[in-house]
Amino acid sequence: MIPVVIIGAGPYGLAVAAYLRSAGVDAHVLGEPMESWRRYMPAGMLLRSRRRASHIAAPGLKLGIEAWADETGVPLLEPMPIEDFVAYGLWYQQRVVPEVDRRRVSRLALAPGGFSLELEDGEELLAQRVVVGAGIVPFANWPEPFRGLPENLVSHSSAHSHLGVFSGRRVLVLGAGQSALETAALLQEAGASPSVVARAAGFGWLPPHNRGGFGPALRRKVLPPTDVGGRVTGWLAATPGALSSFPTGVRSWVDRRCMAPVGADWLRERLADVPLEANQTIETVQADGEALRVGFREGRELTVDHLILCTGYRVDLSGYDFLDSDLLAAVRRVNGAPQLGRGLESSVPGLHFAGAAAAASVGPITRFVVGTWYAAPAIATAISGRHQRPAHFAYRPRVGRDARALKGGDRLGDSL
Repeated sequence: MIPVVIIGAGPYGLAVAAYLRSAGVDAHVLGEPMESWRRYMPAGMLLRSRRRASHIAAPGLKLGIEAWADETGVPLLEPMPIEDFVAYGLWYQQRVVPEVDRRRVSRLALAPGGFSLELEDGEELLAQRVVVGAGIVPFANWPEPFRGLPENLVSHSSAHSHLGVFSGRRVLVLGAGQSALETAALLQEAGASPSVVARAAGFGWLPPHNRGGFGPALRRKVLPPTDVGGRVTGWLAATPGALSSFPTGVRSWVDRRCMAPVGADWLRERLADVPLEANQTIETVQADGEALRVGFREGRELTVDHLILCTGYRVDLSGYDFLDSDLLAAVRRVNGAPQLGRGLESSVPGLHFAGAAAAASVGPITRFVVGTWYAAPAIATAISGRHQRPAHFAYRPRVGRDARALKGGDRLGDSL
């Protein structure tokens, strides 16, 4: 029987494996490395989080982005292109779990003394413990009235790795956050005719990283290095162990503030020619041949070729179709999300959840790569019984000698 099986080879699965192996625990990792980042995010995307908050956690602060850049000679960019982050993640994987098992899990069920895992080729593995870090894509949020419509007319943002397929087409983007705004910018640059609508009262923007003056410089000093939330909510989110002890109302307030829909400042110029409409509620959506008729609350209609939902993700463990029904029923959940305790362990002993699935219990930080700084050592400590030091808050990347700007992004020397 394998001591620990990790389902998922993205940042969370890899970071947990790194800490477990550092603690002397054998961990068998299943999944295609960095699959969600390679298959479900659009080419040309830039990371909204700064590089300082994008390192995948590793014992001793090793295997950071700078180490990858030094070894490969890739120029360090701020903001960081998705292609570079994927390359960094694959480099990390080769140094932590070079023998990753790329097979998919078809079924995870309870078994005597632990768990059984049926793989896609029919082989069965037995494990004492399982860590599920299977990503956020299965939790894609499809609100009404968009369910059941043809995929050639309506899709979720996670369905597109290349937006060039929409060249020459009218595309309506729904949402007010980074995903919606960057999707619209990429569509425009790919030759499509996008427009953005949102129920929000307006569109918010993060302050530029390189804004000069004493006030902005002081603000950068007091903000947490996780780049999640503001001066107060950010530090609360950056200490998940403490946040989980606060009343539900406080935790909900932190979640709302940290997850508020905003766009990166460097998107503004790229969206100069894209219509952005706030206070818009879509009430009806109807297929009209090869087009889509969209009806708004105030009575107007709009005809487009496609609608992309940038409506985020809603954690519901039933979205993980590999979870056996009896196992799923045994996991204590609130609104679909697992209730987790010490070491991100569920109510089923030996079953841990990492990444977005843990957010309802420990806070919004686990929806971001920076959450590996907390989750990986916490899980490894609980499993191994040996204390694993959390990744230090103050990852301090040096100013890269190859720093250069990209599509309005900041020079590294200006942003640190």
